[in-house]
Amino acid sequence: PQEVVPPGHTPIAWLRKLTEVGLAWRYPEGCPPKVHAQVEHELALIERMDFPAYFLTVHDVVRFARERGILCQGRGSAANSAVCYALGITAVDPATSCLLFERFISEERGEPPDIDVDFEHSRREEVIQYIYQKYGRHRAAMVCELITYRKRSAIRDAGKALGLSLDQVDRLAKNVQSFDSADAAGMQARLVEVGLDPRDRRVRLAVACAEQMKGLPRHVGIHTGGFTISDGPLLDLCPIEPASMEGRTVIQWDKDDIDIVGFVKVDLLSLGMLTAIRKAFDLVADHGRTPPGAGAKLTLANIPPEDPAVYDMLCAGDSLGVFQVESRAQMGMLPRLQPRCWYDLVIQISIVRPGPIQGGMVHPYLRRRRGEEPVFFAHPELEPILGRTLGVPIFQEQVMAIAVAVGGFTPGQADELRRAMGAWRKRGTLTPLTNKLMAGLRRHGIDEAYAQQICAQIQGFGEYGFPESHAASFARLVYVSAWLRRHELAAMTAALLNAQPMGFYSPRALLADARRHGVEVRPICIHTSDWDCTLERRPDAAPSDPHPLALRLGLRQVKGLGEESGRAIEAAREAHGPFHGLGDLTRHTALRRGELAVLAQAGVLDPLFADRRQALWAVQGIHDLPLFRGLLDPEEGAPLPAPTAIEELQQDFATTGFSVRHDPMGMARPELDAAGILSAAQVCTLPGGRLVKIAGLVSNRQRPSTAKGVTFMTLEDETGMLNVVIKAHVFQRFRRTLLGHNMLTVTARTQRDGASISLLCLSAQPLKIASHVESTSRDFR
Repeated sequence: PQEVVPPGHTPIAWLRKLTEVGLAWRYPEGCPPKVHAQVEHELALIERMDFPAYFLTVHDVVRFARERGILCQGRGSAANSAVCYALGITAVDPATSCLLFERFISEERGEPPDIDVDFEHSRREEVIQYIYQKYGRHRAAMVCELITYRKRSAIRDAGKALGLSLDQVDRLAKNVQSFDSADAAGMQARLVEVGLDPRDRRVRLAVACAEQMKGLPRHVGIHTGGFTISDGPLLDLCPIEPASMEGRTVIQWDKDDIDIVGFVKVDLLSLGMLTAIRKAFDLVADHGRTPPGAGAKLTLANIPPEDPAVYDMLCAGDSLGVFQVESRAQMGMLPRLQPRCWYDLVIQISIVRPGPIQGGMVHPYLRRRRGEEPVFFAHPELEPILGRTLGVPIFQEQVMAIAVAVGGFTPGQADELRRAMGAWRKRGTLTPLTNKLMAGLRRHGIDEAYAQQICAQIQGFGEYGFPESHAASFARLVYVSAWLRRHELAAMTAALLNAQPMGFYSPRALLADARRHGVEVRPICIHTSDWDCTLERRPDAAPSDPHPLALRLGLRQVKGLGEESGRAIEAAREAHGPFHGLGDLTRHTALRRGELAVLAQAGVLDPLFADRRQALWAVQGIHDLPLFRGLLDPEEGAPLPAPTAIEELQQDFATTGFSVRHDPMGMARPELDAAGILSAAQVCTLPGGRLVKIAGLVSNRQRPSTAKGVTFMTLEDETGMLNVVIKAHVFQRFRRTLLGHNMLTVTARTQRDGASISLLCLSAQPLKIASHVESTSRDFR
């Protein structure tokens, strides 16, 4: 698009002008010579390849978002660019990084660059609609993505087509996981588990067809954020059609197709953590908690840097809710790696990934970091490339740089290697490149075992590429979210709840963690709760109290209550004051009977009644006709028994997924103690090798592709969380229990690696206690 260039300027002249202004903003004390030289190199290449309008277009989108107060940050290979940093598109300072620009733009490749920008997931639509308005729907459209069959979708469609009942198809699809083997014995076991006859011809044919359908096209959907914008009418180049989502139009070509024909694409991605951080900033500012020197409001740029207390927290593995490092694998790595600075976070994000794991680079790096083995380099040329990672390659860019330095590759060929990493299974182009790399490494006298490790690592990157530029962009958000967790846990927890659905943990797990850290969590209340979770000043808080604010749960947590109704309660309370009864609430909000019943069951109406049963009884006496809105049947105070604590607990879980009044594991602790079942806190004090029995709610399950069939599960009780490691043979033996129940008793053996502890599962049984609840978990993400 040419309208991003003001009259009287050429695109490259205007880009140079904006870059100079950006450098003055980024470096108020003067631009470092290294960065200035990098900028000149990049601008010359951008001009030669005729891409200045592309950079100006992305800059305009980012400018719009920032003017609207929408948090955004570029990531991916664009973080390798000093020009992108000067324009405010990315946040990785080229003065403190050694990133490879050729990974972003390559003259040999001759293709348009690909800039990915993350926006708050709750406000990205504003940015999308701005592009449509600025360029018109005849020139701007989102990109399509080909959706292919996976195991479950293939089974559902094949089963329906071959006449299996919907109930049979549903049971089979739900019992099949993506990691399940396709062998006959394994599938036969799944069929028997769900009550299907493996000898039935239709059943066997459905399973066989589903296996053949995997990977075939199923339908076309909107790409997660890909936008293409043209100078002339896009209609002259490809078909455009209305998308199924209101307000969007899409081109009919797949994202890979437009790469082949050379269309320029901008990826406007959504990131839930940006939404949570912005909401946390707002809460901190609203309650006057902004730290000295940060101005009126926190931003990504003015968070106090390199806070030792933040790193102390991370080194202890206390990172639930922290961006990118909240999985159990990352929590286990934090105490081993002991990050003490921003670049350590870059490594922390990247080391628990398929590339370093398959290449066998994790343990050598940790040993060198702890001083248990010397730092050495396989060739003198590798020292400047691997110096910051103690001689161990961790990042994609390092492998590319190794290929250039001692593998006989040009920078453009190294970028070809990167592209092959991302498609080695699909296109089979990786083997010739790794053979070429091996030959180059041998010519330079590189040890054969080390060369083999590099090639294994390349295949791991092909499974899940995580370049340094990507990690460097994300490391900033890791630190910001960790700072908020350490110093403003109530605000951060409220923000995470208000940004749902997102993240690794459910609201129940987030609230339990906040309470264990001393945050007071107050229940949803018809008199004080807004739609969003809010903060309230604690009058009893001492000046030294680390948590002077209590978290008041919002109406958004109630299942079955829509946002419009929740906002109506807010507005009515603001206009008319506290509600004086159910009739007053109904008259001013026009809530439906079903919504009032859900509020009653969740205990939200408790301030208006003796208990939730009385509230639910009163809801049944409401007159539905608009003329009589607010009138109730005269009968009050029905002789109903008050609900027991266990009944309240079960209703809380049924209506919100958690309870702040009661804890199912805490209520059952006397039963568990009598059965010899330890708490998570007790287990954490034990040495390795102890045989223990534990019980808890399943928070999440994971089965990484690099784990060789091992499943990881997080169990949570009233004292904390524990990571349970389940080997393949144990998982197969107890599969139905491990996948079919979310309250479990596990017999396990403790495993220690320094401060990190995990449990090796030996057996599992459903947990049967009086306070049983139907909880949910977040599985296989």
